[in-house]
Amino acid sequence: MSEKKAYPLRISAPVLDAVQRWADDELRSVNAQIEYVLREALRKSGRLPKPPMDDGTADGE
Repeated sequence: MSEKKAYPLRISAPVLDAVQRWADDELRSVNAQIEYVLREALRKSGRLPKPPMDDGTADGE
């Protein structure tokens, strides 16, 4: 798993309320919803590196 870093975010109350409702609908925390939306936007724009391919072997084999 990748390292998590803290980042303070200033966000308007109406946007935060909308994200909270969206997160509630998808059973996520606000933090997880923001990370999901950012990750999807990065993936769609080709700016997120692809994860390494799984070669089908388990560790230690």
